[in-house]
Amino acid sequence: MQKKRKIPQRKCIACQERGDKKGLIRVVKNKDNEIFLDPSGKANGRGAYVCATKECLSKAIKTKAFNRSFKMDVEDDVYSHLLDELEKIDSTND
Repeated sequence: MQKKRKIPQRKCIACQERGDKKGLIRVVKNKDNEIFLDPSGKANGRGAYVCATKECLSKAIKTKAFNRSFKMDVEDDVYSHLLDELEKIDSTND
């Protein structure tokens, strides 16, 4: 009999819902303080998870959840870049 593998759970920093790691999108801050989406979930750096919806990403931006997660002030142009990246990912999944 095979043992069932445990599915990693993560919490969205915007809506606080727990979900499977694969169902959430990881946002990474690397050691050069660059912030970007990490669809692979394997990039080096500090990660924060957010639901794969524009609503949750917008809420995380509005509530400054990334500022708290990464312990730094995140610039507005980084937020617009994250929204653009999410739209590109959504369009490739359709």
